[in-house]
Amino acid sequence: MNKIISIGGSFLLCLSLNAKAIDESLIKAAQKEGRVNSLAMPDTWANWQETWADLKNLYGIEHSDTDMSSAQEIAKFRAEKKNASADIGDIGISFADIAVKQGVTQPFKTSYWDQVPKWAKDEEGHWILAYTGTIAFIVNKEVVKDIPRTWQDLLKGDYKITVGDVSVAAQAVNAVLAANFALGGDERDLSPALDFFNKLAKQGRLINNDVSVANLEKGELEVGLVWDFNGLGYRDKVGKDRYEVLIPSDGSVTSGYTTIINKYAKHPNAAKLAREFILSDKGQINLAKGYARAIRIDFLDLPKEVKDKLLPKEQSKNARTIKDFKIWEKTAKNLPMLWQEKVIMYMK
Repeated sequence: MNKIISIGGSFLLCLSLNAKAIDESLIKAAQKEGRVNSLAMPDTWANWQETWADLKNLYGIEHSDTDMSSAQEIAKFRAEKKNASADIGDIGISFADIAVKQGVTQPFKTSYWDQVPKWAKDEEGHWILAYTGTIAFIVNKEVVKDIPRTWQDLLKGDYKITVGDVSVAAQAVNAVLAANFALGGDERDLSPALDFFNKLAKQGRLINNDVSVANLEKGELEVGLVWDFNGLGYRDKVGKDRYEVLIPSDGSVTSGYTTIINKYAKHPNAAKLAREFILSDKGQINLAKGYARAIRIDFLDLPKEVKDKLLPKEQSKNARTIKDFKIWEKTAKNLPMLWQEKVIMYMK
């Protein structure tokens, strides 16, 4: 069913986004605010650009983003409080309860609440996952001739491996957990992964910089540890002939990202509308176009061209989800200290 909405006195015909219509009062309140400012939701990550364009075209909502890590987002919400410059952020699930405990979020349950798995949302709606990804390798084929297919293969090479900053970045934290799963560990004890990265550090082959399009374009990255959706997006931007993306066959981790709405948001209704739209069919398909696995995928009819962009399902057959988030939260909190002691001190 089509619906007419008014933006600034003009009328736009909006095709139905899904079976559920977005609440008209929320739309009007968001339009009155006129904009939403986000953290860590840049155009190049999981195709956020199309979602921001849709919010602009459908509802007249202006947008700006500042990219940063999950930990930095929470710290910014907390530091600015009533002087908030951001309304909504996207953080790794391992940081979600931390954000709630620090009192920087406000709850909002979308109309798709019942279609989101219980493990993927906070009971009160302080956070709700929009998509998941699996840790993968992105490999520079021009430099690395023997493509690593497993974590153990990484130990045999002479190329540099970029993991990112585990003290602040959810992607880097999950890369450590992915290695730990593959090496026989669990959420409680990261010793297998720490020993593994210790060996790479002693070999002088570990780099803490983030994987970035700029470094890929310059050819400076040899092997990077990334979410599959990031790796595929980067590869297609820089060149399939130059880079290969694969999920290590001996194991990985599948985890997700959640929006958090700033308790002190200057544009709270626009932030709520953004979350509502992100969970709609259109918003979920936007994320899938960015190679992410939409959290409501079982309720979507993904276009074939979108399905074909994803890695073959069999590549992730040995990837695991986190079984106990409370245990993992405690372990992840200690990881920066352990990483300093077991890995950074040995880097050449």
